[in-house]
Amino acid sequence: MQRSERGDNLLICRVRFDHLENPRTGEVMRRTVLETRDWVNVVALTAEQKLVVVKQFRFGTGAVTTEIPGGVIDPGEEPLDAARRELREECGYSSEDWTYLGAVEPNPAFHDNLCHHFLARGAARTHAQELDSGEDIVVAELALDEVRARIRGGEIRHALVLTALQRVLDLRTPLEA
Repeated sequence: MQRSERGDNLLICRVRFDHLENPRTGEVMRRTVLETRDWVNVVALTAEQKLVVVKQFRFGTGAVTTEIPGGVIDPGEEPLDAARRELREECGYSSEDWTYLGAVEPNPAFHDNLCHHFLARGAARTHAQELDSGEDIVVAELALDEVRARIRGGEIRHALVLTALQRVLDLRTPLEA
């Protein structure tokens, strides 16, 4: 990297412009990077093997989406602690059985962060929701067959949600002969 310059702070991320040399051509290019804190997503399964989902309005698509609980990791917070907090705050659920499912790069073309995926088994409602002032979340539990049907139907299509779910569930649709 040749040099970087700071851009605007956009609350959820900070813009950085990197000036990089193309290794093939030697040309120096100015590229945008969004400095973003790491995120967590939680695949929360109840004792009855139902998936805890959240429905919320997303400004980017202008629509209500069906997703799994998740959010931003606070400064100094460990990913597992953030996963526990997000499940409790967004849904009012807790779990004592947690498994780390690994991390993905949300979009390495211009994001510098990771999204950590967790499985919470035996999740149960233990608290009231603790929503931020800008959140309006409806919580539901879906049978796993219903989850697969909603994915096939296009209702659940958030890429980070799908990458977390595919680490727990077989989401493949049968190929037509």
